[in-house]
Amino acid sequence: MAGLYEDMFVEQLRQGLSSLAEGWGLPPDSTIATLNISENATFKATDPGTGQAIILRVHRPGYHERDEIQSELDWIHDLRRHAVVATPKPLPRRDGSYIGDMHAAGDVRHVVAFEFMSGSEPAQGSDGIVAGFRELGAISARLHQHVRTWQRPATFRRKTWNYETMLGRAPLWGDWREGIGLDASGRAVLERASGALKTFLSAYGEGPERFGLVHADLRLANLLVDNGRLGVIDFDDCGFSWFVYDFAAAVSFFEHDPIVAELQDAWVEGYRSVAPLPDADVAAIPVFVFLRRFLLTAWVASHAETPTAQALGAPFTHGTVTLADAFLSKIER
Repeated sequence: MAGLYEDMFVEQLRQGLSSLAEGWGLPPDSTIATLNISENATFKATDPGTGQAIILRVHRPGYHERDEIQSELDWIHDLRRHAVVATPKPLPRRDGSYIGDMHAAGDVRHVVAFEFMSGSEPAQGSDGIVAGFRELGAISARLHQHVRTWQRPATFRRKTWNYETMLGRAPLWGDWREGIGLDASGRAVLERASGALKTFLSAYGEGPERFGLVHADLRLANLLVDNGRLGVIDFDDCGFSWFVYDFAAAVSFFEHDPIVAELQDAWVEGYRSVAPLPDADVAAIPVFVFLRRFLLTAWVASHAETPTAQALGAPFTHGTVTLADAFLSKIER
C-alpha cells in the first residue's frame, strides 16, 4: 500500500481506535499517533489531559486467533511475574478482558494494549552493539530457562516455526517462490537451498533440549535501550521453534553484514553466562541465520503493502539468492 491508499488505511484504523481506547480508560479525544505498520499496526495513544500514554497493537486479520493472542499475553504475564525480562505490561480493559475488537478497513480486528516503555532501538553500527548482543544472549538464556520449567495454561496455543511452516507445505508467511524479483535461475538456487535446509533440520531435530517456546523476533526494532536497561517488546511472533533461532531473528535484515560473526560470539558468551549452550548448537547458528533470511524473503513478498517490504523489494530477494549460494558452497562440500 502506498500514498493515498496507505493514508486512508491508517486513518481508518486510527478512527476505530479513537472509540476503542475508552475501554482502556482513555478519553475519546486522545491523540493517536502511528508508530509502525508491519505485521500489525502499532499506535501510541496519549491522554491530552494527563499525558498518560499506552501502546495499542491492531492485529492483522487472519493471522493469530484470539486464543493465540491471549496465550502470548499469558507468557508475558509470567515473565514479568518472575522478573525474567524487562517487557511492557499488558493492560486490561475496564471489563477485565485484555483483547478488544473493532471493525476497521473492512475487517474485524483484534486489539491489545501495553504500558508505554521508554527507550530507543539499538543502532546497528553503534559502538555498544556487541555488548548489547552479549546482554541479549543472557536475556535469551533466561527466556529459554523459563519455558523449560513453566507450566503453561491448558488453553495455551501458539504457532510452530519449523521447516514446514517456514519454507515447506504450510508456510505461515507465504510461499518463498513468490519472492519479489525472483527469476528462474534464482529459484533453482533457492530450491536447492530449501532441500539442504530440510535435510539439515531433520537431522538436527526438534528435541526438547533445543526446541521450545521462543520469542522468535528479537530483532533490533523490538529492543529498547534506556539508561543501561535493555527492554524486549513485541512477542507477537512467539511460538515453538529452535532456541538458537532467537539469535537468527536478532540479525534480521542485516544477515550479510560481516559483524554478524562477532555478534554471534557475543550472544553465545552472554547466553553461556546464564545457561549451557552445547557446541553443536553454536555450530548450527549460521544455518538458522540463513533460514531466517530465507523466511523473510517470503514475508517481504506476502507483505508487499508494508513500508518495510516496499523499501526492501527485489534487491532483498537477490541478496537471499547470493547468501544461498554461499550457504550451499559450505553445506555441500
